[in-house]
Amino acid sequence: MQKSFLSPLDAAEEADYLERLSRGDLQAREVLIERNMRLVAHIAKKYLSPEEDMEDLISIGTIGLIKAVSTFRPERSIRLGTYAARCIENELLMYFRTKKKSNRDVSLYEPIGTDKEGNQIMLVDIVESSEGELWDRVILKKDVGQLYALIPRVLNEREQFIICRRYGLYNTKPGTQREIAQRLGISRSYVSRIEKKALSKLKRAFLEN
Repeated sequence: MQKSFLSPLDAAEEADYLERLSRGDLQAREVLIERNMRLVAHIAKKYLSPEEDMEDLISIGTIGLIKAVSTFRPERSIRLGTYAARCIENELLMYFRTKKKSNRDVSLYEPIGTDKEGNQIMLVDIVESSEGELWDRVILKKDVGQLYALIPRVLNEREQFIICRRYGLYNTKPGTQREIAQRLGISRSYVSRIEKKALSKLKRAFLEN
């Protein structure tokens, strides 16, 4: 039977407890953890399968929540819940990565896509000299794919152009802010401001996703 958890704090309550925590109030820390346990359960449920126990997933996710509460800073432009969600998910992904590494005879043959000729590519096909780096690359692949999906959703046309040309996305050649400014007919400092704003929008959307 799944546990019932306390309801989340509203924005004012959260701000109050974060302020108390900043002054060293450990009871406030416990309240922030307890009142975000529903979030842990919600995220853990996404990873539930016949091979996984919900209570175990919640315990692992709680570690991520504790890390989030311990490292969150009130001056961040996002809510604690948004930041915590990413930390909880990261903790669960680390758990699954470790588990898969210990059972790679099965997991290495998981299909991940196709090559240019349409042939299926499996994880075993991309193992190079160090298998220890494999799961870092798999998780990176997932995060990169998520970012590519967010670009057209959260950035306007000019922001997309600058970010893509600045970082060489979509097979473009990376360029300097000065080169991009000349291409657009604007100042380098203006390109810098747009780039900074676009990256902030992407980061916020990435953490909220």
